[in-house]
Amino acid sequence: MKCPFCNHENTRVIDSRPVEENHSIRRRRMCDECGKRFTTYEKMETIPLIVIKKDDNREAYDRAKLEAGILRACHKRPASARQISALVDQVENEIFHREEKEIPSQAIGELVMNKLMVLDAVAYVRFASVYREFKDVNTFLEELKNFLK
Repeated sequence: MKCPFCNHENTRVIDSRPVEENHSIRRRRMCDECGKRFTTYEKMETIPLIVIKKDDNREAYDRAKLEAGILRACHKRPASARQISALVDQVENEIFHREEKEIPSQAIGELVMNKLMVLDAVAYVRFASVYREFKDVNTFLEELKNFLK
């Protein structure tokens, strides 16, 4: 790693610690030439992921979109920001551990619903109503019966 101050080639790590719940590493470095210190972050590279939508269109995976859907489902519910972020992390980890380049949006939706079912029943029903596109009250009641089993 080159020193950002003097461009010298030799720097050494003087401290390392995990950040972002062990998804990256913060390294404190010092230049052997000028003695100045600087910080770098190391993050694991993930494969680009394509989401296959219901209409067979494809788009790049977007964490913000996933998070927004979950936030809408959890609106005015007792789920904390930390719990929501952890849920998004869990879903994302499961998606990326599949090591596939393409994933159907239905698979992501099912993962989210399974996680929301444990986190908050109302958030689960809200998400399911949008995801499953309930057409009428009977469809809604069927989903509630499945949930209560």
